[in-house]
Amino acid sequence: MESRIAILDGAMGTTIRAYGMKETDIRGERFKDVKKDLLNNGDLFTLTQPEMIGDIHRRFLAAGADIIETNTFGATSIAQSEFFVEDPRERGGRKDPAFYQSVIDDPFLGNLAREINESSARQCRAWADRFANETGRQRFVAGALGPLTVSLSNSPDADDPGFRVVTFDQVKTAYAEQARALMAGGADLLLVETIFDSLNAKAALVAIQEVFKEEGKKLPIMISAAVGRGGETMISAQTVEAFWASVRHVKPFSVGLNCSLGPDLMYPFLAELAEKADVPISCYPNAGLPNPLAETGFDLGPQDMARFQGEFARAGLVNIAGGCCGNTPEHIAAIAKALEGLPPRKWRAAPSSESSEETCPAEGGRRA
Repeated sequence: MESRIAILDGAMGTTIRAYGMKETDIRGERFKDVKKDLLNNGDLFTLTQPEMIGDIHRRFLAAGADIIETNTFGATSIAQSEFFVEDPRERGGRKDPAFYQSVIDDPFLGNLAREINESSARQCRAWADRFANETGRQRFVAGALGPLTVSLSNSPDADDPGFRVVTFDQVKTAYAEQARALMAGGADLLLVETIFDSLNAKAALVAIQEVFKEEGKKLPIMISAAVGRGGETMISAQTVEAFWASVRHVKPFSVGLNCSLGPDLMYPFLAELAEKADVPISCYPNAGLPNPLAETGFDLGPQDMARFQGEFARAGLVNIAGGCCGNTPEHIAAIAKALEGLPPRKWRAAPSSESSEETCPAEGGRRA
């Protein structure tokens, strides 16, 4: 990190689509009787099409990725319930904390989430180690904890602004289950990514800290937010500076932006974050804005992304660079080539007096 810009991989979902998978492919024999459609549940391919997922990891590593992400973007019991549990709203009910408590307590969903996360981490670990041995350059596995389909910050009911469909503890439990399984599978670090809702992310970070304490082991934490055109997190509406202030206490390995906007629209917000944060900065934007007529569903090609990431690097804004939606292995190869030899951003470490324990004069003691 001090000598060069690290390369992160690209979009799992975009790359999966290029393999032409059908509903029968994701179901396999194991999930053939599930009533809901599963094709959009990309994490499930980890179990039903492991050869394809392994090939995608291989291609991103061959393109030059130093860090590959597990295929676990939606691999929590809460997110998986969308595909395996009947929606109560279809029968005149509603999703509420009682419903999500049944999801958290469901043995099938819990076991499924654990299996997807641990299996995916093991797949990544095997490919990362294989490339490290073949090339003599270490590769790293990022255990991906993505956003949920529920929000802790906002109510879905305009007539009841205080209502929340899920509780903080339920979200925390789901993320703890995921983090524990990713660590068991051999992840090198944990990546809380595509953060739309800062409070959901806080629940994930609390969960991770609790799992670290339970396991007696800590891993580096990467944190990455998705922002709108005004530079605010999309649900909780925090500015970039406010978002950093809300997560810096966990002392992450890196903080950054991903998804959401194309690299051109992301530039001013990335620059603001790079100015404020005293840790490495990651950046892996979408390949432009969505376009259903484009080959990948997004407008920017490999050379476009390489040009923008090169501009970020020359401006001294990035330490970790990759791509989100629309970025194929070819995009990552172009980015890696464009950034080769460019210096990483220099960051200012936080003063040593800033620690997780600070003197609290009012109490005459210490506080966490």
